[in-house]
Amino acid sequence: MSLSPAFLDELRMRTSLSTLIGRTIKVTKAGREYKACCPFHNEKTPSFTINDEKGFYHCFGCGAHGDAIRWMTDQRGLPFMEAVKELAQAAGMDVPAPDPRAAKRAEQAKGLHDAMAAAQGFFEEQLGGIDGGEARAYLQKRGISDATRRAFGFGFSPDGRGRLKSALKDFGEPMLVEAGLLIDPEALEQGNARKRERYDRFRGRLMLPIRDIRGRVIAFGGRILGAGEPKYLNSPDTPLFDKGRTLYNIDRASPASRQTERVIVVEGYMDVIALAQAGFGDAVAPLGTALTEHQIERLWKMVEVPILCFDGDSAGQKAAIRAATRALPLLRPGHSLCFATLPPGKDPDDLLRESGPQAMEAVLKAAEPLIERLWSHELSAMPLDTPEQKAALKQRLRAITDAIAHPDVRAHYAHEFRERYDARFFARRDNTPAQRQARGGGDGGRWQRDKRGNWKAPIPAAGFEVRAIGANGLEQRLLRAVLASLLRHPEQILPHREMLSALQIADSLLAQLLDVMISTSFRKETVETQALLTILGQGELYNMAKGMLRADAFKLTPDRTTTDPDRVARDLEEAVRVMTQGPELERNLAVATERVKADVSEENLLAQNHALVAHRNHLLRLAELGQSEDII
Repeated sequence: MSLSPAFLDELRMRTSLSTLIGRTIKVTKAGREYKACCPFHNEKTPSFTINDEKGFYHCFGCGAHGDAIRWMTDQRGLPFMEAVKELAQAAGMDVPAPDPRAAKRAEQAKGLHDAMAAAQGFFEEQLGGIDGGEARAYLQKRGISDATRRAFGFGFSPDGRGRLKSALKDFGEPMLVEAGLLIDPEALEQGNARKRERYDRFRGRLMLPIRDIRGRVIAFGGRILGAGEPKYLNSPDTPLFDKGRTLYNIDRASPASRQTERVIVVEGYMDVIALAQAGFGDAVAPLGTALTEHQIERLWKMVEVPILCFDGDSAGQKAAIRAATRALPLLRPGHSLCFATLPPGKDPDDLLRESGPQAMEAVLKAAEPLIERLWSHELSAMPLDTPEQKAALKQRLRAITDAIAHPDVRAHYAHEFRERYDARFFARRDNTPAQRQARGGGDGGRWQRDKRGNWKAPIPAAGFEVRAIGANGLEQRLLRAVLASLLRHPEQILPHREMLSALQIADSLLAQLLDVMISTSFRKETVETQALLTILGQGELYNMAKGMLRADAFKLTPDRTTTDPDRVARDLEEAVRVMTQGPELERNLAVATERVKADVSEENLLAQNHALVAHRNHLLRLAELGQSEDII
C-alpha cells in the first residue's frame, strides 16, 4: 500500500516529535529544540537533538537522523505501515484505504519536485536574458537589490503559450499539468470534442518560487508587469502544494525566528521581501487567502504569539479580524496572536521607504494582544447610545468567548470582557479604591490594604451612606438572599462591591462572609464558588455558606429554574440598590409628603417615591416568602 506525500506530511505535522520520543527516553528543553542522550549509541553527553518545528531528530555523534515515522521503524522496530497506523491513531487521522493510483503518485513525487526545480531554473534564466528587461526594470524601481533577488529566487515567465512547455518537454505534459505549470483546456471544458493543446500557466509575469519548510520549490506566484488581471497568480493546489497549509518564506523565516523569537505575518510576497531586505528576516505571508487554522498552527510551532501586521486600510483590518476570529477555537494556554497596525494607507514597503526600519520596529513593539483587538473592534462596530445597543455589545462579546474551546482561556476572556463592560457602563465615577488613590488624597473609602496586602474595610466608602442591617427582620432575610446569590454567582461580586461595602451588618457571621467575598474579589482575577468555600475553611462560617447554597435555601428570583446571567445580574442589582438606598427612599417619601401638602404640583414626586418604596417592600416580601425556594 502506498500513501500520498500530502497525507504523510500532514501526519508528521500533527505529531509532536519531542513528545513521541519523550515517551521512550528522557528529553530536555534546550532553547527552541530538545536534547537527549542518543538511544542509537552509548553516550554520556547528550548529542541527540529534536526539532519539533522541522519535525526531525539528529544525532551529532552517530549521525542517526529521521522523522516521526523513522523513529517508529528504527527505534521501535515497527513495519512502516504499522508505524503510520499508530501515529495516525494518536493524531486522530484515518489512514486512507488502499488506492492503486496512490502508488503511482508516490513514484511521481520526486519527479514533480524535479520538474518544479527545472521550472525555477528556467524562470531565473529568462529574467537574466533579453525577455527579462522589463522585469529587471520593475525590480530596480521597487528597490530590490541583486542580493535580495538571488536570495528569493526571482525569475520571469516569457509571454508565450509554450515556452516553458518546450523547455521542460522531457518531463512530459501530464506531469507538468499535475505540477500546475501547464493548463489543460480539456480538463477545464468537459464535453468539448475538439482537442486543444496544453499551454503555459504563467506568461509575462515576474515569478517568485514558493518553497516548503525544507526549501524545495513546490509552487510559484507570478506578478503581472503591465495591465491585466489578476495582479498576482498562484499555482493551483497540487500533490506538492496546498495553499491553505503553506506560508510564503517559511523556509527562511523559520531559522530567523529562532534568533529573534518572533514571527511577523504580513499580507503578501512583496511585503515579506521588503521586510527581509530591511533586516526583518522573520516575516511570512499567507498565499492569497485569509489565514487558515493550519497556518496558525504552523506559526505556533515557531513562536507562541506571532505578530499579525496587516495594512492599516479597511481591507487590512478586516483581514486581521478574520484571523482573530479563526484563531478563537484554537487558543490554548500560552498560545495566542497579537496585532501590529500600520499607519493608514501604508504597507510595510511604504513605511520602510519613508521612515526606515526604526519606524517598522516601533510598529511591531506597539502590537496589541488578541483580546485588545477584539474588544476595540466590537466597541467600535456599532453605536452604543441605547440600552439595546449596549446589550448587543454584551451579546457579541459572549459569542466571542463561546467560540473559545479551551475552558481556562474561555473563563479568563469572559472575566476580562465582563470587567471591561462593567467598568464602561456601570462603574460609579471616582469611587473605586484605585480612583480615589489616584486623586492623591489617600483611599478615603471603605476598602484599604493591610500590612499583608489584603483588602480590609475600616470606614464607609465615599459617596455611600452607611446602611445598617439588623440581626433579624425582612431586610436581614433579603441580605441572606443576596449573599447566597453571590455565592452561586461570584462573578457578580465585583459590580456590587462598592455598594455592598456601605452596609453595616449586625449579624457577625453575615458580616464576615461579605468581607471574605469582597476581599477575595480584590486578590483574585477570577472568583469561583469553590474557591470561596475553601477560603472559608470548615467552621461555622463555612457551614452557613453551604446552607445558603442548598437548593431550598432562599429565593430572590421567582423563577427557580432560571440560569439567564442577565436575569441574575438584573435582580441582584435591584436587591442591592434596595438595601443600600432604603433610608434615602424613606426620607424622600417623607419630604415629598410634606411638600405635597403645600403644593399640589408635587403629586408626581410623591407618586414616584411611593412606587420606589413599594418596590422595596416587594423585594423584602420575596425574601420572607421564599425561604423554601431556590435563589436565582
